Amino acid sequence: MAKFNWRRGMTALAVVPLLALGACSSTGGKTEPAASGSGGGQVADTARLKVAMITHAAAGDTFWDIVRKGAESAAKKDNVELLYSGDAEGGRQAQLVQQAIDQKVDGILVTLAKPDALKDVVKKAVDAGIPVVSFNAGEDQSKAMGAITHFGQSDKLAGVTVGQRLAAEGIKHPICVIQEQGHVGLENRCAGVKEQVPGSESLNVNGADMTSVASTVTAKLQSTPDADAIIGLGAPFTLTIVKSVKEAGSKVKVASFDLNGDLAKAVENGSVEFTVDQQPYLQGYGAVDSIWLNKVGGFKVGGGQQVYTGPAVVDKTNAAEVSKFAQSGIR
Repeated sequence: MAKFNWRRGMTALAVVPLLALGACSSTGGKTEPAASGSGGGQVADTARLKVAMITHAAAGDTFWDIVRKGAESAAKKDNVELLYSGDAEGGRQAQLVQQAIDQKVDGILVTLAKPDALKDVVKKAVDAGIPVVSFNAGEDQSKAMGAITHFGQSDKLAGVTVGQRLAAEGIKHPICVIQEQGHVGLENRCAGVKEQVPGSESLNVNGADMTSVASTVTAKLQSTPDADAIIGLGAPFTLTIVKSVKEAGSKVKVASFDLNGDLAKAVENGSVEFTVDQQPYLQGYGAVDSIWLNKVGGFKVGGGQQVYTGPAVVDKTNAAEVSKFAQSGIR
């Protein structure tokens, strides 16, 4: 077999052409082949693979559209049939992993937001000889659960990054809004903020109901006059929080995690101070590509360690540049 040029492979990852794919969202537990997409570039002449991607996507969260777009782009290049499904509930997510095992897929890509709900079924996949790659959530649990690698940011480090930025601006009492209680990644983000700003507090909201998110945040701001910042943990939630800040007549600063086109514009116009982007397109692309590399050459991307896709700070200094990519759906 010819020697693999890793530097060239990473360059290809960086310059892969954007496919003309429509936005997709969670299938609500239903497994379906991903769209094949269109665009230039050659398809790998290796054997056709079937790979399942299972996320904890909640309906309406545009973050997962970007993850899926990256995964579909890599799948097209690598001659992979991508089966995408998602469910925010840990038990149902575990059932989707079991379905993938029953289908005898060539690889499983899975988020580990609820690792306790998934550890047994992930072990079944590993025991069955199916390579598992985790991404986005559960970086602390990934290796122990048998995944060959993990793509994502360190959520604790991302939280520390936000906390350091807020502390430098003199913030004393930020509110960190958690849209999915029990999600280890979201809790780690808020823990990272609190490590840098001890006066921070967490607020749990029902992320499945944006009307409820808005009313809960508005009420909290009205009852917490000493709050000086509020942090959304995902782009759609932060954009809702911006409206709640206006509704409450509050002067708190708004910060965020993650990104989409509308949030990039909000950073540009100053209604959001900054956000920390974990680059979900890379998470989806890298996860699929790592299964292909493992199958064709036994490669373990990252040497079994986490491959970081963030945190990347987006503020007024670079928002306009990033916004160009966000508008096309890859940031």
